[in-house]
Amino acid sequence: MFGYRVPAPDQAMLISGGRRGQGGAPFRVVTGHGKFVLPVFRKVRFLTLALCESEVAEKCVTRQGIALTVRAVIAFKVGNDTESIVNAGQRFLSDQEQMSILTGRIFAGHLRSIIGSMTVEEIVTERQKLATEVLETSKTEMAKIGLIVDSLQIQSIDDGDTGYIEAMSAPHKAAIQRQAQIAQAQATQASVEAQQEAARNQAEYSRQTAVVQAEYSAEVDRAQAQAAQAGPLAQAHAQQEVLAAQTELAERRARLRQQELVAEVVKPAEAEAERIKLLAMAEAERMKIQAEAAASYDRVALDRMLIDQLPQIVKEASAGLANANVNVLNGTDGLGEIAAGLVGQGLTILDSVRRNLGTPSPSDSTGNSGAANGNGTGTGTGHSGRVEIE
Repeated sequence: MFGYRVPAPDQAMLISGGRRGQGGAPFRVVTGHGKFVLPVFRKVRFLTLALCESEVAEKCVTRQGIALTVRAVIAFKVGNDTESIVNAGQRFLSDQEQMSILTGRIFAGHLRSIIGSMTVEEIVTERQKLATEVLETSKTEMAKIGLIVDSLQIQSIDDGDTGYIEAMSAPHKAAIQRQAQIAQAQATQASVEAQQEAARNQAEYSRQTAVVQAEYSAEVDRAQAQAAQAGPLAQAHAQQEVLAAQTELAERRARLRQQELVAEVVKPAEAEAERIKLLAMAEAERMKIQAEAAASYDRVALDRMLIDQLPQIVKEASAGLANANVNVLNGTDGLGEIAAGLVGQGLTILDSVRRNLGTPSPSDSTGNSGAANGNGTGTGTGHSGRVEIE
């Protein structure tokens, strides 16, 4: 947008030409956001807030009068507060490169001042103390011009050709050399002792190896002697075990053959005998049944013949009554009784014949048939009529 200005993140925008800034500053400070600036009526300048660096290489004289060249690096920047920006803007806005030059000069002066109060030994051995003192003494002065120091590093300290620092380090070098020599001697001695120990260990190992080998050889000899002595006995035991195994095998084969014979001969014979026995029993049973059937047939034939003769028997009995004086007392019932009596006589005769022939008679019936007596008289049951035969 026309007239709208925005500073970079590491910049401060200074606007002049309008109302005065904070604390009566001749410009207003804007950081972190944009601002609408009227063209022509306002003027905008930018002051860097980025980190800057300044190098110092200064010859200083110590308290002992020894000249030293000290090299240091200072990291600084403009403070972030409005007061620091105003102070730095009023001093360095037109030429911001002057911040590094002025900072180097300020620190060079403080270095000369502080090193002049210290000895070479203190400067060499306590560099951090030197840097801290320089920072503390320069802090107030740097704040007045709106700068703050982030760090100060002493890079090198050189005494030129005087050789003081080298001479100062000579005792330490000698001590270090002595320590190195002592360490070397100790290392050599340790190496020799290690070699001697290794030699002793090797000798001991060889001795123990020889002892072990001798014991092993003796053990082998004893084992061979025992084996030579135990050879025949072991062979006999082996033969005995072979014979025992063969005997057991023969017994197993015999048992197997016996089982095979039982399966091949005995079992079939027993089965055949059982078959013949069953056939014989079946034949006997068949003959018995045939005999009983024949006997039953004869009885049936005999009964059949007797039954066929029964009418003739009854006829002969009735012929005997032809000339008899028969009085029928009860009419028709009396005649029935006479006929029944004749039939009963015929049955009696039939039963007698069966007993004489050895044929069992059927069960006697006592129904309506009367029993015949020897003289041909009989009485019937079932009616109250009566028949008399003279």
